[in-house]
Amino acid sequence: MVKSGIKVAAIGGGLGAVQIMQGLQRHTDDLTGIIAVTDTGRSTGIVREFAQIPAPGDIRNALATLALDDDSLLTRVMQHRIAAPGDPQLDGMAFGNLFIAALTQMSGSFVRAIEQLSEFLDVRAKIYPVTEENTHICAELVDGTIVEQEFNVRRLDKAAIKRIFVQNPEATAYQPAVDALLDADLLTIGPGSLFTTVIACLAFKGVSQAIRDSKALKVYICNTTTQPGQTDGYTLSDHVQQVISYLGIGVLDYVVLNSSQPSEELMELYAREEVNVLLPTSHEVHNILTMNVTPVRANVADTRSGKRALWQKQDTIRHNPELIANTLMELMGERQVAAAGG
Repeated sequence: MVKSGIKVAAIGGGLGAVQIMQGLQRHTDDLTGIIAVTDTGRSTGIVREFAQIPAPGDIRNALATLALDDDSLLTRVMQHRIAAPGDPQLDGMAFGNLFIAALTQMSGSFVRAIEQLSEFLDVRAKIYPVTEENTHICAELVDGTIVEQEFNVRRLDKAAIKRIFVQNPEATAYQPAVDALLDADLLTIGPGSLFTTVIACLAFKGVSQAIRDSKALKVYICNTTTQPGQTDGYTLSDHVQQVISYLGIGVLDYVVLNSSQPSEELMELYAREEVNVLLPTSHEVHNILTMNVTPVRANVADTRSGKRALWQKQDTIRHNPELIANTLMELMGERQVAAAGG
C-alpha cells in the first residue's frame, strides 16, 4: 500500500489513541500520540507517589503496543506485571512503569525517558505526554462536591461529574504536543474514558485552543459503551456535548459512532457490570446534528473478541484499529476531494 503522508495527531490514552495509530500505521508514517498522564490508580499511582513523575502507565502501553516488534523480550517485559503476593506495593506492578521512573531519575526528564524508551523499542510514531507537569485532575460534581485525583474522579457511587479541571491551574500542555496539533492534517480525539482520559487532556492550558486553531480535519471517536463512575446513563449525544463544552461549537467536524451491534450474550455480560452498549438511533443522530457536528455511523467496533478479564480495570468494547482507520481515511479523502473542487 502506498502511504498518504498525512500528518496525524491522536489525543487520548494508552488504549484508545493507540488503536487509532495502530490502524493508521498502514496509511501514514507521520503519527503523533498525545497521551494523558494524570492517572493515579493501580501501579501507575504507586510509581507517581514515590517517583514524583506524571503518570507513566498509558505512555508505557502506547510505546509497547506501537513497538516495531511487539513480541520482543523487551516489549513483553515492559508490559509484565510483577507477582509479589507478599508486597502490596509491588504485586501487579507493571515493570515498564518502574523502568520509566528509573529513566526519568537518570536523565532528569520525563520526556527524555519517553524518548529513550521509544528508541529502545523502535517506535516509529512520536509519543508525547499531554503535559510535563506532575499534576492531577479534579472534578466538580453536580452536587457541588470537589474531588481530587483521577482515582477519586472515576470512583463509583458518587454524584455525576459536572466538569473536569487541572489541579494546578498554571500547568501547561507540552509544547511539542501543541505544535503537533497545530500542524496536523487529521486530528482525532478519543476513544477512551470520557472524563479521565479525553477531557483530562482537553483541560490542559493550550490544548483546546490549539485544536480550535488547527486547520486539521477534527474527528471525535465516541465510546462504544457507558463507563460506570463516569458516564452512567449517558447517551452518545451526551458524550459529544461534553467534548464540545471544552472545545466550543463548530470546532469538531465529525463524530464517529459505532453501529456494529454485539451479540445479545455479550451485551448481557457487560450489562451485569452496568456497562451499556451505545448504538446510534435516528434520535441521537438528530441531536448530534443540532450541535453542528456531522455524525458518521460505521461498523468500527471489535465485537468478536468477547469480554476480557483486565487487571483491576473494567473492560469495554474496543474499536477495531483497521476498521476505524479505514473510516478516518475515507473522511480525509472526502475532504481532499472537496478542497480540490471535485
